[in-house]
Amino acid sequence: MIRKYLLRYSNRFISGYLVLASDILIVVISFILAYIIRFNFDISEINLWRLPTYLPLVTAISIVAFLITRSYVGIIRHTSTADILRIFYSVTITSFTLLIINTLILLYHWPLPKVLPLSIIIIHSLTSLFLMIFTRLLAKVIWINLIRRKQDATNVIIYGAGKAGILTKNTLLNDIGNTYNVLCFVDENPGKIGKNIEGIPVVKPSVITSQFIRKKNLDEVIFTMHNIDPVKKREIADAFLQHNVTIKNIPPIEHWINGELKMKQIKHIKIEDLLQREPIILDDNTVIKEHKDKVILVTGAAGSIGSEIARQLLHYPLSRIILLDQAETPLHELSLRFKNIFPEFESKAIVLIGDVSNFERMDWLFRIYKPDIVYHAAAYKHVPMMEENPGEAVRVNVFGTRILADTAIRYGVRKFVMVSTDKAVNASNVMGATKRIAEIYTQSLNKIQSIGTRFTTTRFGNVLGSNGSVIPLFRNQIEEGGPITVTHPEITRFFMTIPEACQLVLEAGTMGNGGEIYIFDMGQPIKIVELARNMIRLSGLQPDIDIKIAFTGLRPGEKLYEELLNISENTLPTHHPRIMIAKVRQFDHEVISDYLNELRDILNTDNNFSIVGCLKKIVPDYKSSNSIYESLDFPDSIIREEEKIKSTPIE
Repeated sequence: MIRKYLLRYSNRFISGYLVLASDILIVVISFILAYIIRFNFDISEINLWRLPTYLPLVTAISIVAFLITRSYVGIIRHTSTADILRIFYSVTITSFTLLIINTLILLYHWPLPKVLPLSIIIIHSLTSLFLMIFTRLLAKVIWINLIRRKQDATNVIIYGAGKAGILTKNTLLNDIGNTYNVLCFVDENPGKIGKNIEGIPVVKPSVITSQFIRKKNLDEVIFTMHNIDPVKKREIADAFLQHNVTIKNIPPIEHWINGELKMKQIKHIKIEDLLQREPIILDDNTVIKEHKDKVILVTGAAGSIGSEIARQLLHYPLSRIILLDQAETPLHELSLRFKNIFPEFESKAIVLIGDVSNFERMDWLFRIYKPDIVYHAAAYKHVPMMEENPGEAVRVNVFGTRILADTAIRYGVRKFVMVSTDKAVNASNVMGATKRIAEIYTQSLNKIQSIGTRFTTTRFGNVLGSNGSVIPLFRNQIEEGGPITVTHPEITRFFMTIPEACQLVLEAGTMGNGGEIYIFDMGQPIKIVELARNMIRLSGLQPDIDIKIAFTGLRPGEKLYEELLNISENTLPTHHPRIMIAKVRQFDHEVISDYLNELRDILNTDNNFSIVGCLKKIVPDYKSSNSIYESLDFPDSIIREEEKIKSTPIE
């Protein structure tokens, strides 16, 4: 009955003036009690020392102290250390004021005829301090125990026993809508292990075993530490996910609302958080120096990589940045977002619609704006779509890059950084093959002595959250109730975050001397099916029970494993331990130019098999996977396919 009443009025709080009145009453009671204790309950002595005279004075001083410290403004059920400190300050002000009055009486016999005994001041201070704190804590305890039912509680452990962990615990226990039972804090600090914080034990990570999880019926774990090693965090999370424990985390303290953690900020951890690694530490001063007062062109600026490159560059003192993309709506949305983030965006940025394969448009752009550095992120990247449209893949990825590179040379661009992909290694699809040819062409330009432009390439794997990434797809499928579609149970991929990828690109633009292909230490590849299962668990559901996983078969051009290096390639170290230079086979410019001229003539035939056949001629290690073009890889079928090409053009 009482609990229902409290729940009904849980959004109402006791008036601060009522709390003030309660504190004044405590002051009066404490002062009288101090007199009684001081004079051993001798009423005649109490009258002699003028209780009726001092009581109004002490009460008035206390009221002023309460108003100064605002000790009555706290919400009783949420009493914190800050509230207790305000009470302490108000009692201290009252005590010191009484001592000052006693001093004036001794020196000048003013303002009262007789001093107040020091023992009464001490007894009154301690009693009033104790009663005010006790009543608040008692009210808080009563509230918590009446409002919560232990059997309905969500069992939680908090990973991290620091300030953030303690405040997280307080936030959970103060939540009205849910009941939480904090089992323990988990921390690696030897000074904290084995101790209690506000009645909750601190244990070391090894205590949290499978047996502990089952015995305690653990429901949730909340990460409050943000400096934990990403690999270790992933291992810990994987162990909890195996027992269907919900994993949550909190934002950094600087993102808390008005300096306080709110329940709505304690959110389910995202798969992206578990796939992160230690960030790349770059020499920011060198990057700033390299880009200072320069005109920078970013192609594909509305895409995942291009937009992040642009965002990072806008923090630097550039002369101007040109954002180029052929996608009108995404580019418009990007410019609106950047206008809100960067006050100088409109004066510093030029937003242009254009296709990199349009020679006249690119020539105009370079002639008018004269960029110093080009970051070329524009490309067609969706593997299955490029299998169906190889002509468009060649037009944009190959000839778009060629046009852009040649124009950059013609107008004296200092650096040209091309964004490539791990799919260019041992290409198994049209997209990967076209990106490899783009690599070959830009590398060949560095062998021409008369060219001042330095061409550099960066390769990396799948980017978390990028357009076409499996993670947004899986998230949508989970929200729709499944099933999650995975192409093959053994398929694996490398993953990195968008900021990581773009840091790599900017570093390549800074330290590249020309001709290098920079690759990034991607860590260990991840099985896509395990990624899907973990995403289901992170959503609070169980794989194969709540959400089914369906295997759909490899898509055209898709291979099971991605690589960052060809088997015949090796790497050279750089000044950064996680960035390497790939040693690859290089082509003379005349040779690759002849190949591209041949490819251009075939492109005009609109014959897909002819186009792909030419790609395979340029990139001998390009072997089609799960594609209609696999027949081109077998010598005994070449004549048959050539006859097919002549007789039946494929649109």
